[in-house]
Amino acid sequence: MKRILVALLFTLTMTVGISAPRGQQNGEASRNRTRELLRTLLDRAGPEIKVSFRQSEKQPFNFVGVMKDGLVNSDSIEIIISVSSNETVHFRIYPHYAGAYVNIDKVKNSPGLMRQLVKLSNRTFLFWGADESGDIFTGYTFTLESGFPEEGIKIVLRSIANMDKYVGEMRPMIDGTNAPSQLSPTVEK
Repeated sequence: MKRILVALLFTLTMTVGISAPRGQQNGEASRNRTRELLRTLLDRAGPEIKVSFRQSEKQPFNFVGVMKDGLVNSDSIEIIISVSSNETVHFRIYPHYAGAYVNIDKVKNSPGLMRQLVKLSNRTFLFWGADESGDIFTGYTFTLESGFPEEGIKIVLRSIANMDKYVGEMRPMIDGTNAPSQLSPTVEK
């Protein structure tokens, strides 16, 4: 009887020990598949918003692009899209203003800007926040439970240009200036 229990316990231990790496392999395969689907989508949709995406050299599951055309308030908008190991796609979109990231610790009215970010998160499509270093961004997160959200990702990509007008609303908090009275892509900086 002891031999049977020992054999059963050994078999059970080996089964549990072997199944974990297979699950990890399936997770990695799924992450790779999602990255390739995202790459294909960005190659098609990037030109529509005048952004060329490239795979990050430091983070192979990140794609980076920079939007410059048609902006009135921002110098540029940096777009980082990452495929996580837990079945999500994250957008983190950083405005660049006056040659740098907008940092909550370096603006003219930090409490006012933080209040404004909270209010914008309530009324805009994308949420707003600050990363660990204090740089502000807007973002969106997709879970992949129902498959790859191609149409949803396209909607987020098309919404990024709208972020520029909110940077204009933030300008009094950033540096004390007001946004241009006429928001037109033809305004020269």
